[in-house]
Amino acid sequence: MTIGLAPARFGLTSVDDDLTVLRLIRSRRVGPATFHRLIAEHGSARAALEALPQIAARSGIADYQCCPEGVAAAELAAGRRAGARLVRHDSAAYPEALRQIDGAPAVLWVRGDPAWLSRDTIAVIGARNASSLGLRMARGMAAGLAEAGYVVAAGLARGVDTAAHDAALATGTIAVLAGGVDVIYPAENAALAARIAETGALISEQPPGTEPAARHFPTRNRIVSGLSQAVVVIEAAQRSGTLITARNALDQGREVMAVPGHPMDARAAGCNALIRDGATLVRSAADVADALALTRPLAPTLPLAPPPEVAASTIAAPEPMRPARDSGGPIHLESRILSRLGPSPTEENDLIRDLGVPAATANAVILSLELQGRVTRLAGGRLALS
Repeated sequence: MTIGLAPARFGLTSVDDDLTVLRLIRSRRVGPATFHRLIAEHGSARAALEALPQIAARSGIADYQCCPEGVAAAELAAGRRAGARLVRHDSAAYPEALRQIDGAPAVLWVRGDPAWLSRDTIAVIGARNASSLGLRMARGMAAGLAEAGYVVAAGLARGVDTAAHDAALATGTIAVLAGGVDVIYPAENAALAARIAETGALISEQPPGTEPAARHFPTRNRIVSGLSQAVVVIEAAQRSGTLITARNALDQGREVMAVPGHPMDARAAGCNALIRDGATLVRSAADVADALALTRPLAPTLPLAPPPEVAASTIAAPEPMRPARDSGGPIHLESRILSRLGPSPTEENDLIRDLGVPAATANAVILSLELQGRVTRLAGGRLALS
């Protein structure tokens, strides 16, 4: 296990405030995974922010500037205008289930009561162009789960998501948005979103005012699954964002369940494939509850402490984040890393073992490549060429 895979073990400190945390996560080329790595290395957001220009300079990035205070202050003001609350990764209000995933959001903007985020949650997701039977199944599934005491989560998309949110309104539902919490997409769900904010929660990791873009939806999906004990899929095409959420759930150790459909209906191809590959077949909320009763309670994706045999080489004694000077120097190690990566994701642990260098040495060079924009960190502790 590498330092970058243990964000939940490193909290922010009292020296950090909302402005400092926002400046770090909104700085150029600092995503959630890099944010947690910097915190683990430097101990606080403030210290990481101070070190970031020097780290970038050693990575060959001249004149790197962190997010200006004015930009972060403007985001805080926009959040207040939107009636939203900032929930930081180190806050007691931050949902523990989400805290445990790789690349957990550094911050969440919440419209509504953050307490909903820490209740037992089931995601109900599916096709935007759902059939009438699919929509009826979504409403029945969500209503049944709500009656059983679960909070229903989805992404406020058309189709199955909308039906699930609407059916669970009376008992509380969580909508995870791809854009800002004050930018409702699709616009036709504005009234539904307003009601969710009153009886549940709207959340997003994006700054208020952010218009949703294509790149935001996969990252939104990891939050939907990360909040949940299980993900229930109702109608999904073979290639769809819904299946991305299901894959995220598997990576995060969540239960994946699917409602079967007719083999000739393309909207059921994804669900049927999930069941073929081992997902639990469900037909009702009772089936979901029964399946969960047979599994152990949601456990953290990461252990509370590294096993003794790996502690010394990984988390116990991290070295300062600087380019390695062994194995031929940092440039040589960069070349070795890049030669082993491609567009398809590679497990970071496998890469480090293959390199045969200390984890802290490899981590420093990987972070340098991240800041250069040459390597992208993906969910599940994987790396790929940018």
